[in-house]
Amino acid sequence: MAVKIRLKRLGKIRAPYYRIVVADSKTKRDGRVIEEIGKYHPTEEPSFIEVDSDRAQYWLSVGAQPTEQVAAILKITGDWGKFKGDADAKSTLKVKEPKAPFEIDGSKKSVVKPKVEKKVETPAEAPAASTDAEAAEAPAADAE
Repeated sequence: MAVKIRLKRLGKIRAPYYRIVVADSKTKRDGRVIEEIGKYHPTEEPSFIEVDSDRAQYWLSVGAQPTEQVAAILKITGDWGKFKGDADAKSTLKVKEPKAPFEIDGSKKSVVKPKVEKKVETPAEAPAASTDAEAAEAPAADAE
């Protein structure tokens, strides 16, 4: 069985992303795979590449042949150089800069309205309100 390391396409029509997979050479591009060993998102800036280096080294050592695209990715991550015996193989992968933490601009006016506090009845006012309610009920009873 000839084994290849290749890309499996996922995503929408104009927004592809790929999984780096190990599959039999006779299976379909997006068909059954033996193992997924990485991800590749070419539409991001810079491209997102993530490869499980240990698994890639294993599959290369047992004879799996990478396609041209995967070989280029493995050269970028440094895995191809390690496989060929270059002890100084380094990753030349560009990493996206982390987002700056959000800071509130003090010079701008707040959009959020402050909460309005509701008036709370004191216990002294509560009995007075209940006597008014009893007084309102009493004339209704007299009318009958």
